[in-house]
Amino acid sequence: MAHLVESMAYVGETPWHGLGNPLSPHQPIETWLVEAGMDWHIAQSDVLFNVAPDGLHIRPHSDAKVLYRSDTLAPLSVVSNRYKVVQPAEVLHFYQDLVSAGGFELETAGVLKGGRKLWALARTGQESALRGGDKVKAYLLLATSCDGSLCTTAQFTSVRVVCNNTLQMATDHSQGAIKVPHSTQFDPAAVKQALGLGLSGWEQFMRSLKDLSQRPVSRQEAQDYFSLVLDEALPENPDISPSKTMQQVMALYQGDGMGATLSSSKGTAWGLLNAMTEYVDHHRRARNQDYRLDAAWFGQGAQLKHKALNQALTLLH
Repeated sequence: MAHLVESMAYVGETPWHGLGNPLSPHQPIETWLVEAGMDWHIAQSDVLFNVAPDGLHIRPHSDAKVLYRSDTLAPLSVVSNRYKVVQPAEVLHFYQDLVSAGGFELETAGVLKGGRKLWALARTGQESALRGGDKVKAYLLLATSCDGSLCTTAQFTSVRVVCNNTLQMATDHSQGAIKVPHSTQFDPAAVKQALGLGLSGWEQFMRSLKDLSQRPVSRQEAQDYFSLVLDEALPENPDISPSKTMQQVMALYQGDGMGATLSSSKGTAWGLLNAMTEYVDHHRRARNQDYRLDAAWFGQGAQLKHKALNQALTLLH
């Protein structure tokens, strides 16, 4: 089976998805471009089509263009002429001034789906600890696509160190993400200004996580939480077992999960949330780790984690 991840590079410990080429810290952007497989650009050409069923009669389609890789000439997508491309180098150069002056450090970058999706993830330097030494670090993820499947998106993401669970940062006033549609020109400076590079929402976000870690939950509350997040009714007959997924997340919450026995997680709303994020990032059914990464960051897995966070926060009210 072809890999969904075309190539990838990382600094530090092997990422939770187990993919990529290791780099030593503080490498220049040019090295990242090569090692992450992003040292090419997105080129474009006219769309041509054959209108003769029994022969060859080529005509142009003026309202669309083909995007393709400059290195392999492999086609990436057919888009409208209004589609604004974000180049692989732009994704990495977005972080250049943040790394040199802002205390950020690139930690992973790569190419998904043969070049249709591109991303880079940088550690911001911000981190907090919950009870029992349960550390959570802040990251900034920038991702884009050239097939219309993803707006150019810059978002703050938290990573729980003990299990590498990822969770998009959200506060009452901001989703911690800026999305630029491909009908609009990507302006890195404007995106950084909109994000607020001081991570002003980080402290509020961490206060919410600390509140979750201090909110005890009953067994019934735990069952109700997973039922709502998974959109699955619990069986009324005690002789009927819940679904395999329900059993799995309950087991993760009750002690099987990484960090589940820490005082921050055991019997708390934070433990409920981490059972769901661990399920999505590490256990949810996927063809392989490549597909798991794509889903956990950009697809149904990301949506499920967002739903899990929102449902957990309702327990604080």
